[in-house]
Amino acid sequence: MSRSYTNLLDLASGNFPAMGSGSGREFKERRRMPRVMSVPGIVSELDDDQAVSVSSDNPSTISTDRIIIVANQLPLKAKRRDDNKGWSFSWNEDSLLLQLKDGFPEEMEVLYVGSLRIDVDPAEQDDVSQYLLDKFKCVPTFLPPETLSKFYDGFCKRQLWPLFHYKLPFSTDKSHRFDRTLWEAYVLANKLFFQKVVEIINPEDDYIWVHDYHLMVLPTFLRRRFNRVKMGFFLHSPFPSSEIYRTLPVREEIMKALLNSDIIGFHTFDYARHFLSCCSRMLGLEYQSKRGYLGLEYYGRTISIKIMPVGIQLGRIESVMRMADEECKVRELKQQFEGKTILLGIDDMDIFKGINLKILAMEQMLKQHPKWQGRAVLVQIVNPARGRGIHVDEIHTEIEESCRRINRVYGRPGYEPIVFIDRSVPITEKVAFYSLAECVIVTAVRDGMNLTPYEYIVCRQGISGSESSSNVNNPKKSMLVISEFIGCSPSLSGAIRINPWNVESTAEAMNEAISMGDDEKQLRHEKHYRYVSTHDVAYWSRSFLQDMERACTDLLRKRCWGIGLSFGFRVVALDPNFKKLSIDAMVSAYKRSKSRAILLDYDGTVMPQNSINKSPSNEVISILETLSLDPKNTVFIVSGRGRDSLSDWFTPCKKLGIAAEHGYFLRWSKDGEWEICGNCSDFGWMQIAEPVMNLYTEATDGSSIERKESALVWQYRDADLGFGSSQAKEMLDHLESVLANEPVSAKSGQFIVEVKPQDVSKGLVAEKIFSSLTESGKQADFVLCVGDDRSDEDMFEIVSSAISRNILSSNASVFACTVGQKPSKAKYYLDDTYEVINMLESLAEESDSSPCIEESRDSS
Repeated sequence: MSRSYTNLLDLASGNFPAMGSGSGREFKERRRMPRVMSVPGIVSELDDDQAVSVSSDNPSTISTDRIIIVANQLPLKAKRRDDNKGWSFSWNEDSLLLQLKDGFPEEMEVLYVGSLRIDVDPAEQDDVSQYLLDKFKCVPTFLPPETLSKFYDGFCKRQLWPLFHYKLPFSTDKSHRFDRTLWEAYVLANKLFFQKVVEIINPEDDYIWVHDYHLMVLPTFLRRRFNRVKMGFFLHSPFPSSEIYRTLPVREEIMKALLNSDIIGFHTFDYARHFLSCCSRMLGLEYQSKRGYLGLEYYGRTISIKIMPVGIQLGRIESVMRMADEECKVRELKQQFEGKTILLGIDDMDIFKGINLKILAMEQMLKQHPKWQGRAVLVQIVNPARGRGIHVDEIHTEIEESCRRINRVYGRPGYEPIVFIDRSVPITEKVAFYSLAECVIVTAVRDGMNLTPYEYIVCRQGISGSESSSNVNNPKKSMLVISEFIGCSPSLSGAIRINPWNVESTAEAMNEAISMGDDEKQLRHEKHYRYVSTHDVAYWSRSFLQDMERACTDLLRKRCWGIGLSFGFRVVALDPNFKKLSIDAMVSAYKRSKSRAILLDYDGTVMPQNSINKSPSNEVISILETLSLDPKNTVFIVSGRGRDSLSDWFTPCKKLGIAAEHGYFLRWSKDGEWEICGNCSDFGWMQIAEPVMNLYTEATDGSSIERKESALVWQYRDADLGFGSSQAKEMLDHLESVLANEPVSAKSGQFIVEVKPQDVSKGLVAEKIFSSLTESGKQADFVLCVGDDRSDEDMFEIVSSAISRNILSSNASVFACTVGQKPSKAKYYLDDTYEVINMLESLAEESDSSPCIEESRDSS
């Protein structure tokens, strides 16, 4: 097992002999395949065991014409040769992965990484790999049989796929419960796909587009190896609500892996909304909308959220229709169903397609509307199951029993109301059925997209330019009865939408669809065809590629590095001038200086945010006392806390300055008087604001009000995050309205809404301290300003402009430092409060407090 695998995933158990068994073959392929790379000089970086990331502070100037499509399966068909020696391969024209090339520029080279549907003998894998690379630009991933079974049939089909379709594992059958060995196989399979990508990637230039739920942790592998890789992910299945998704034991691992992409795509807003809700509830991330684009801020990177339903390839459908004409399929079916009204269903065999609900609705229609007995026929074509999904055998048996019963009750010689086609149906035959069907019915109880309605609409339109298509006396019409729980539903506004669980309403919808007048059918068809023909698969892929390019552009201007272990790994992207504070450089400047100003936030800076006991430790007291006793130093705690608690906590620090409530109250030393820095002396506005806050507190469980001398703070950290955030926005609007004529400002922060005087901020505190030192002839030539939240950014802003405004020495050494690696107006950062304390301790060791000590002794 490779070192990077154990470092990244930190899996406690699981035996993966496949990792070692194929190492020799993997090595040979790795050395052969890099010849495809447009920049061949990165061969040395292809060793997967290297823990270092490939990145550069300078963006590449080489334009890219390549994209690597990564999916579970390659868009290829394969069959054994007649002589049983080797394989014969061809493109799978029906594969979405192949069709999406239509949306790319002609000069763009497209490479595919994925598995094959066939079982290739290990002895043949090298030759097959080289052949597919040369002829098809495809790189096959060969998964060991045991890994494949646990990865695809196990974790994908029995864990992820049901959960994403809203099925919780309530069953008493233990085989449906979460199995960590299946998760480990899923991770291993994703790693094997990653290794194949590494063999061909030019990390500085290539785009990577990862597809679907089979490869949701692949982005972490890629981002860890190549910090600046340009990568998009598209989910072709539904994404469940947070209440469903949060039951997954590895929920955060998958979420964080997806967030290593630059752009994440979904078919509908509902799916995207559920994903964003999970990000908010589980990771505390909030999305923003900017000029129509949704984005998540994640450690300095902006992850774009793309909402775009996939389309179909019209040219492919038309070519199949011509083939069907040549094979006389339509003519044959016309004769077979002469005088009948055909309702059509084409579905995969799985528990979520609602096939039996459709059949029961047909029975209900025949019962409620006897006029259709002997006339209406439901043709139900069932595609073979894609994997060993749960309950497939049971649902198949149930469907067959329903068909036999209904045909026995309502059938007659020469007429069967249900025609159940349970075999692999050629695409030409499906197209022929589309052409003849009066209505297509989709009753899936949950489906990612479902392109059956799109294909039906195009088939009913006919072949462009043909005689039948241009015949004025043969108007085009089609009807759709579709579930409201499928991805294509929002885009087909002329369809009759149904709740498939309500069999009676589905039956009425079916009757309405086939009873509707031809004029109305024609209008609905024209509306649908306009949409389907303009939103084809090329439109979808072109739009995604353009947004991926836009999403990746910002990252190239920033410095990037990776932090975190296991699936907590993420890339931090920050301004090129933003770097970690060098303690040695700062101490050196500290020793040279003659007048120093040190401004420190409290919570989150010298006191950890998650600490229960908020009073400072003896260590912090000792360090601050030493620093403040140095006659060259002016040291201030600048906090949003009240002056009473701060004054009590720092009683031992006689020379320490305190700016409480963001600077409304300011005291230069323990013996000094409190100054009021704000101009607001009338707090009548509190009588207006507090009742408003009380209203929202009563309505928001987990929220509370903190009343300060100069401010009111409503906090909702312990409330439901979604509801609390919504209430905060509503409260902010409410407060801004009622306080419009008062000299106060209402602002939102991290889980808070605060109302305080307008002319009070930490920035004004910094300005006052610098100005006072300048006026007293002690203009500061060393400044250290440390904070961790939004209110501290005001200090950083003042510090950055202080030299140009002559309130700091022209040769001053300025160290504005934020706590944590995140976007900030500060130029430096330290990782946490412990590093801040260690840094302050280093300064204290170089401080001279003896003169002050002697002075205090003499006075005593």
